Amino acid sequence: MIVVSDTTPLIGLASIGRLEILKKIFEEVYIPQAVYDETVTHGKVEGKAKQEVEKASWIKVIQVKDQLAVNLLLDEMDLGEVETIVLAVEMKAEWVLMDEKKGRRKLSQLDIPKIGTIGILLKAKQLKYIPSLRAEIENLQKIGFSISQTVIDEVLKIARE
Repeated sequence: MIVVSDTTPLIGLASIGRLEILKKIFEEVYIPQAVYDETVTHGKVEGKAKQEVEKASWIKVIQVKDQLAVNLLLDEMDLGEVETIVLAVEMKAEWVLMDEKKGRRKLSQLDIPKIGTIGILLKAKQLKYIPSLRAEIENLQKIGFSISQTVIDEVLKIARE
């Protein structure tokens, strides 16, 4: 399965000590150079979380080839999101991990399946990789992760919590 990730799911999961969930669910995750730079090089993640992303051998950094597509989309989104979408198209990804609304809209237009951080945690709960979805959502909120109450209520209902 080919899975490409944007920055936010990596940061969110690594910051609450749950990055390994991605390996359990997807085995390998591909990221473009811009996402690696945002996550590791330019320090959007600090301390242990940064080191987790950096040392995860199952996260593969891939260079985006279609720079014209990247340049065309930069008016709409930031570089990490743009490279994630272009890489997903180039690799014919089966899933894209992305939380940002503009990026998710573009993925829908391109008919590429997407899942966000909360969806990943819901899947982890369903697969019994985590005991409580509510606790993980609370951990995300403690680190400043923005989640609408509507989304929280919906996923907790699905998870029967």
